[in-house]
Amino acid sequence: MNADLGSWRRSPFSGGGLTYDCFEKGEGPGVVLIPEIPGLTPEVAAFGEHLVSEGFTVVIPSPFGTPGRPETTGYALGVIARLCVSKEFRCFAANAERPITKYLRAVATDLAARTPGRGVGVIGMCFTGGFALATAVEDVVKAPVLSQPSTPFAVSAKLRRDPGLSQKELEAVKERTRTDGLCVLGMRFSNDRMAPAERFVTLRAQLGDAFEVIELDSAPGNPDGYGRSAHSVLTRDLREDPPNSAYHARTRTVEFLREHLTATA
Repeated sequence: MNADLGSWRRSPFSGGGLTYDCFEKGEGPGVVLIPEIPGLTPEVAAFGEHLVSEGFTVVIPSPFGTPGRPETTGYALGVIARLCVSKEFRCFAANAERPITKYLRAVATDLAARTPGRGVGVIGMCFTGGFALATAVEDVVKAPVLSQPSTPFAVSAKLRRDPGLSQKELEAVKERTRTDGLCVLGMRFSNDRMAPAERFVTLRAQLGDAFEVIELDSAPGNPDGYGRSAHSVLTRDLREDPPNSAYHARTRTVEFLREHLTATA
């Protein structure tokens, strides 16, 4: 399912020294949905629509790409080239605090202040997967979701093991798992080299049982017929009819958000 952005409210938002347009729709507890490369595509908008239909207020920041533009290989490569040299994202840096995450924390804090519930959820996907975890240094972020986190780019053994945030940020998140009951949901395809298994090993070692992992079988001959390039759990590789394992991962994502955001949880 694809969706356009015509029914979403668009406005600029400034925070952490950065300004980007944000798209908002829905009612209920707040969820910040951070787009994957190449940006706020129709598939990302469709996932946002699904969350709205499940009873959430969804804000989608647009820090890269052209909102609403369909993905093509050339478009994606052009966005990647720009991101690789952007100081806001630090694609190849280990143990890094990324300026974009300060902006996303501001978005989350603003959304939490004007929506019901115990706090907000933040979903990062692909390039932005790890950014969701970095926002969880803020107490208002109650439900971080890391879908195929791919930053820093896994071009060395050290970067494959890197959790995607600085040690200082990770320590703050770990403290919240001990004192605030914070839980983290992570998902990836088993054969996805862009979201390496080593990164999840690191996160599990650091977060323990507070890190819930969904690993979807994408090995050759897998029952859902995923190809070798299976990567986008919540968008491109999700099939609704008949439902595949990515569909069930999306269902679990909604459950996870409800468990940690509803006032009665």
